[in-house]
Amino acid sequence: MKRLANRLLSAPTFTAVAALGLAVALTGCTKLDTTSPSTVRKDGAAAKAVNQVKLGTVDCRKAKCVALTFDAGPSENSARLLDILKEEKVPATFFTLGKNHIAKYPELVKRMDAEGHEVASHTWSHKILTDIDPDEAREELRRPNEAIEKLIGHKPTLMRPPQGRTNDEVNKISREEGLSEVLWTVTAKDYTTNDSALIKKRVLDQTERDGIILLHDIYKGTVPAVPGIIDGLKKRGFVFVTVPQLLAPGKAEPGKVYR
Repeated sequence: MKRLANRLLSAPTFTAVAALGLAVALTGCTKLDTTSPSTVRKDGAAAKAVNQVKLGTVDCRKAKCVALTFDAGPSENSARLLDILKEEKVPATFFTLGKNHIAKYPELVKRMDAEGHEVASHTWSHKILTDIDPDEAREELRRPNEAIEKLIGHKPTLMRPPQGRTNDEVNKISREEGLSEVLWTVTAKDYTTNDSALIKKRVLDQTERDGIILLHDIYKGTVPAVPGIIDGLKKRGFVFVTVPQLLAPGKAEPGKVYR
């Protein structure tokens, strides 16, 4: 495990930005324990076989793996994104948002699952889990779980806390709800720009082996940047996997935080 100052914060949703007219201030320095993919793989080395994913099996103990992740969708941009991922044969992990997203685009959630992507949770309404009482935080996690299960037949096992904000209480609730928390190592800060070339550059400049790349398919400049990101990383020998595959043969444990 490693310690970090939790200053890397994901953007609020587009709807929240529109309502507030500003981004949530990047404050707070809560320290938390996170576990790296390589540690999980090492801990799971005694497993008999690498976990299977729908888009093929990759052994990230040997391959130079990275995980593309998308927050706060689905949105009107997600169908095009899924087309790109299908064409490039790239699996992704979608941390989907409930209100105005899962509820509005249920067919896209079904498509994500059917095409081999990992469908995960980004809460119901993007409330900061560390700022609300435990019962409300539990509801923020439980509602998307139930909505996703109705659409694809099983509950998600991964969630990303809004803005990356978590603490011991959120860890406890996540564990009780069967959810592991996944942060990120690469951010394009695509909520600050519609410049697709800049988004691509930021990702390519930061990505290393075991990278967990944070993007948002709700923003105008993000999806057009994805083909260049995929091409650039493939040329550098990276292999794209979902977050569960990145951890295999280990497995994420509910209540723990991964980065």
